[in-house]
Amino acid sequence: MFIVENYGLAVLFCIITMLCWGSWANTQKLVQHRWRFELFYWDYVWGIFLLALIGAFTMGSIGESGRPFLDDLAQADAANIRSAFIGGVVFNLANILLTAAIAGAGMAVAFPVGIGLALVIGVLINYLMLSKGDPVLLFCGVALVTLAIVLNAVAYSRHAGSSGKIGVGKWIGVSVVAGVLMSTFYPFIAAGMDLEDFVSPAPGKMTPYTAFVVFAGGIVVSNLLFNTVLMRRPLEGTPVRYIDYVKGRFGVHLVGILGGCIWGVGNLFNLIAAGKAGPAISYGLGQGATLVAALWGVLIWKEFKGGSNTVNVLVAIMFVLFVTGLGLVIASGI
Repeated sequence: MFIVENYGLAVLFCIITMLCWGSWANTQKLVQHRWRFELFYWDYVWGIFLLALIGAFTMGSIGESGRPFLDDLAQADAANIRSAFIGGVVFNLANILLTAAIAGAGMAVAFPVGIGLALVIGVLINYLMLSKGDPVLLFCGVALVTLAIVLNAVAYSRHAGSSGKIGVGKWIGVSVVAGVLMSTFYPFIAAGMDLEDFVSPAPGKMTPYTAFVVFAGGIVVSNLLFNTVLMRRPLEGTPVRYIDYVKGRFGVHLVGILGGCIWGVGNLFNLIAAGKAGPAISYGLGQGATLVAALWGVLIWKEFKGGSNTVNVLVAIMFVLFVTGLGLVIASGI
């Protein structure tokens, strides 16, 4: 299977993760005015599972290093499979709330608040699990990201208040809950892998490719419950039915599947990089997607259009803090 052999390539993979995780939500924005997020989310989940299988049977099964996907899955311990599966369940609950917040408040708000918070908590958890990287630089970077999250929430509150938008507190609250949950999924999937040795993983442990497939299975299975509940009791709007999903146009379904595949590429690359960079740095850089998503929201979707000078200054400072914080996270592993 394909394995990352040096830190520089691991950082590059994490940057690709950042771009993918910060960009998939554009697919929802493309269809949100004609396709409810609950319906979009079914296709998004299928896209993640499809990408996981493609990765497992290609990059995860070629070459002489490591165990091929099917052999690896056959020898995996039940406890490790269960851990990665639970990670998928936890992620799915967090991500479906995040997707709702994106629909309600926009990418420039939901990502910095939700995923930014996930970055902060997740880095702490993952560092305790496997201490790789300079802790001073790592946690200074996390502190700057934390401040950026606060400024973003303040900017959104002021902008929403001045433009007459309602439900400001609700969507920030949903983003916070999503972020807390999002911060806890990575240790579950990482616990099922041998992070110290991808070339000759310990018996019972899984390669990143196998762990991702099991993780994606947890997302698919849990979505039958989580998304069904949200369809019947949506956070906003009227209930939707399965027949509404079936009636959707083929092109609209493809947009959702594309969104899931984009996120899946990012997750696969992140897991592959974790062996060399360590889970704290790998996860932290990947969740730098907050910066990418905020740029999409501000520059492309104009989610802060018409904001006051104070709001614009807060957003600008938020970007500077995010960039500086992520730079420190990268430097912590050198």
